Amino acid sequence: MNLKGRHFLTLKDYTPEEILYLLDLSAEVKRKKKEGIPVDNYRGKNVALIFEKTSTRTRCSFEVAAHDMGMGTTYLDPSGSQIGKKESIADTARVLGRIYDGIEYRGFGQEIVEELAKYAGVPVWNGLTNEYHPTQMLADMLTVREQLGCLKGVKFVYMGDARYNMGNSLMIVCSKLGLHFVACAPKKYFPNPELVAQCEEYAKASGGTITLTENVEEGTKGADVICTDVWVSMGEPDEVWEERIRDLTPYKVTSAVMKNAGEKAIFLHCLPSFHDLKTKIGAEMGKRFGITDMEVTDEVFESEQSKVFDEAENRMHTIKAVMMATLGV
Repeated sequence: MNLKGRHFLTLKDYTPEEILYLLDLSAEVKRKKKEGIPVDNYRGKNVALIFEKTSTRTRCSFEVAAHDMGMGTTYLDPSGSQIGKKESIADTARVLGRIYDGIEYRGFGQEIVEELAKYAGVPVWNGLTNEYHPTQMLADMLTVREQLGCLKGVKFVYMGDARYNMGNSLMIVCSKLGLHFVACAPKKYFPNPELVAQCEEYAKASGGTITLTENVEEGTKGADVICTDVWVSMGEPDEVWEERIRDLTPYKVTSAVMKNAGEKAIFLHCLPSFHDLKTKIGAEMGKRFGITDMEVTDEVFESEQSKVFDEAENRMHTIKAVMMATLGV
């Protein structure tokens, strides 16, 4: 399958066959990494990594993946780039496209990464926007396939705020690959109706389903995968914490939720996670609201059912596959 020159902005742009190809390639490069087989066929190539939102897993995954492939990287943090400030997005794209072989963007609106792609002339990869997180989706699906042995027919439940990048992207990838996606959240946190309708069309073709429910017991019953994310995204004001904690605490992933799903269910989280008070924000929220955790309990996070660190490792393997496929050999 030839994906050379393609951008990787949202999985809406990719067919189920192309997504499965990227998962197969991810599994192959992961095996080679474990066996010490080099894949450094990209010497002389360089990629730019634009981070308007900071990151641990995404940055490390892109940098290590590029290094393994023999490529150089330039990391541009919020203070190291003039994108959208002193230089337009279009001009930035045209400059970087003359210097680099590929560009990663992690930041705010999807329209920014779309404009970069329009003008760059080289592959552009979405490391996260407010609306979509496609590289995380490949890592999640690879983890599910490794742990459960299949994807089609899997009941995948996302709990919490399903309106933004994780809820949107999981609904897209599950509907394209024939999983049964459930958004378990208060109604005001349901995903955009237009996107839901689009994903329902994908699901008709794949044999998957889309379910939106406020009922935790019904939504998680017999689930194969329970997934969640932090309740307040980067860049959102502090004032929303109180509202989110009030609205979403009933949708916390607890041992009772995992028991309702079943002993074979796995737990996923894209990280970082507020499963205890060992972070600055976690300690602050604990003091303000008298809580010991937020979106998931420490008991679940540290349990045998939790596969969050397999999932985190898979970011690197799947990102490597995306770069290999879109850059070509």
